[in-house]
Amino acid sequence: MKEVLLITPPFTQLNTPYPATAYLKGFLNTLSIPSYQMDLGIEVILQLFTKARFEQLFEQAYQEGRIQSENAQRIYALRNEYLHTLEDIITFLQGKNDTFARQICSDNFLPQASRFDQLDDLDWAFGVMGIQDKAKHLATLYLEDLSDFLIECVDDKFGFSRYAERLGMSANSFDELYEHLQATPSYIDNISLGILAKKITALSPKLVLISVPFPGNLYSAFRCAQWIKAHFPSIKISMGGGFPNTELRSLTDVRVFEFFDYITLDDGELPVSLLTSNIFHPTTDNPDYGYFKRTFLIEDQQVVYKNNSTKRDFKQSEVGTPDYSDLLLKDYISVIELANPMHSLWSDGRWNKLTMAHGCYWGKCTFCDISLDYIKIYEPITATLLVDRMEEIIAQTGNNGFHFVDEAAPPALMKALALEILKRKLSVSWWTNIRFEKSFTQDLCLLLKASGCIAVSGGLEVASDRLLALIKKGVSVAQVAQVTQHFTDAGILVHAYLMYGYPTQSIQETIDSLEMVRQLFEAEVLQSGFWHQFALTAHSPIGMQPADYGITPNTKDISFAHNDVAFEDSTGIDHNLFSHGLKKSLFNYMHGIGLDFDLQEWFDFDIPPTTIGEEYITNCLAQTKDFYIKANDKIIWLGALPQVESIEDEDDYLLYIFHTKVQALEIELPKAQGEWFCKLLTQLMPQHKKKWSFTEIKNNYLQQFTEGFELFWYGEEIDALRSSALLLVV
Repeated sequence: MKEVLLITPPFTQLNTPYPATAYLKGFLNTLSIPSYQMDLGIEVILQLFTKARFEQLFEQAYQEGRIQSENAQRIYALRNEYLHTLEDIITFLQGKNDTFARQICSDNFLPQASRFDQLDDLDWAFGVMGIQDKAKHLATLYLEDLSDFLIECVDDKFGFSRYAERLGMSANSFDELYEHLQATPSYIDNISLGILAKKITALSPKLVLISVPFPGNLYSAFRCAQWIKAHFPSIKISMGGGFPNTELRSLTDVRVFEFFDYITLDDGELPVSLLTSNIFHPTTDNPDYGYFKRTFLIEDQQVVYKNNSTKRDFKQSEVGTPDYSDLLLKDYISVIELANPMHSLWSDGRWNKLTMAHGCYWGKCTFCDISLDYIKIYEPITATLLVDRMEEIIAQTGNNGFHFVDEAAPPALMKALALEILKRKLSVSWWTNIRFEKSFTQDLCLLLKASGCIAVSGGLEVASDRLLALIKKGVSVAQVAQVTQHFTDAGILVHAYLMYGYPTQSIQETIDSLEMVRQLFEAEVLQSGFWHQFALTAHSPIGMQPADYGITPNTKDISFAHNDVAFEDSTGIDHNLFSHGLKKSLFNYMHGIGLDFDLQEWFDFDIPPTTIGEEYITNCLAQTKDFYIKANDKIIWLGALPQVESIEDEDDYLLYIFHTKVQALEIELPKAQGEWFCKLLTQLMPQHKKKWSFTEIKNNYLQQFTEGFELFWYGEEIDALRSSALLLVV
């Protein structure tokens, strides 16, 4: 028996579990409350994509006359080929049969429907990525063909990373979702509820916590809760997660509580702690009885928001290490949808998800929900505790890849994290979200790379200095260019989030922004990107003060979800017109195609010529770097100690050979200075507790040699090491 069952409803990701339940399970461990977690999405997928299931589905679709389109007819005609290969493909994508890659890549092996129409440049795209990635991409297209068949012939709400998403998007009223919930459960629903029934029966939980991160999880969450209420009415059910945190803050519809007993907002630890106390110990002797934190419930047939507990939220140091046990970690499915190494990070490989800091250290972007606690309240974790948790998770999962899911990881903490990883000599891979701020110097990027950082993603948003100032992003286009170069030169992949349709954005600014992006790809300092159209959210500065940004919101009565708000821009521009051209051009730029095209070629309507000079980004990257070193800057040595050799006919000089991972550097130094420098290097390694500042190094030098430090430190010999392993970290 487990007192708490944690559920992520279908569907979120194929390749890795969404971390919310792992975070809560880790917290419940600190309270000694036994719990069990399940990612219902991956369990449904594994039951759905089997030979036996699809044999049944093909026959059912044919008997019911659902096979209408030419594409579905082709898949049905090739059904025996799909049935023959399906389970082998799933096993391959689970990483359990790597040698199958060559068979997948061979001609005429996989059946191909409409998703394979994009294969013209496949050999070029995967020429540098290898046969495994090519096979994963082909297998992904194969699964997407079957997904198209499911959507047309079995369940039109299906999607690999979402289910019935439309019902959860901008659902100001509960009416439509409620109506769908009165209908007979769908084919996918029945698989999901069958799995849930076995788990509930086996575990007999007193409390079920359903995490709903996205609109595409909402419908299934309600279906699960509906089934539990019908068959186990004594079990209490609560919803939390990203969707209610942003969308359900204005909830008034009592019908929601036919499905859920509670809905909690923001950080879940204290609300869940109080729920368990009230449910497991419902007596007046319990000092927590009747007290709740950020919780909706029903009292006197009305929706009530209870926030009457005076307890403070748990600090990040108190919530425990995320616990990934119970999840089917070896059965997740890695896919590659696009032939782009940065894009594959989201769908390929099993990543342990952690957070460096609660909230956002910047917290100023005007389009962001910075009024909400999950962004507004900033609390970093110490690097020591963070790496402690990484080591615990590696021991538990056997996986050393980490995705830090911060709103924007703080550069100072990233530096401390990197030093702690290097100090402990951990072998890990990690990536995270950032702001493109000037703190990311060339040396810091090299340090991050040495610690295992493989990629970063950050918001360039609109590549216009006027609009970046209006957004309060705190960066300029020139600064973004320089920072992306630092990451790229260090061997760290860079993905940029891009935005169009920001309030007051002109057509000229949209085209100029595209030109900036083109030049960033042309300069090879950006490897990946994604355009999204600006969406007005109720809890952002723009949503709360729309008149200040030249827009008029179209307000509606709210009884259920409230986040995305329709609006009219004072410019009157239909930004939807630009969507296809922006996304098509970006797709090509990511593959190195079309960088020399005139921007007009991406659009089927007239656009103005760009006002950005052809060499704008090149000139930004060519700006003189500041070599000034501040007194308190820390110096780190990432290399090994050198091999020392004598020099023929040079008694006062020695040859120092520094072997890096990719080359050998030879420098000649006076014997006394060389010996001092080698001794210093042992003190500058990350494993050494003391971190030497530039001033301390200078003073130590002058204690022995009285003069000549600047000539020594800024000479070409030391400068050669500065570009490889001798790093200055602010």
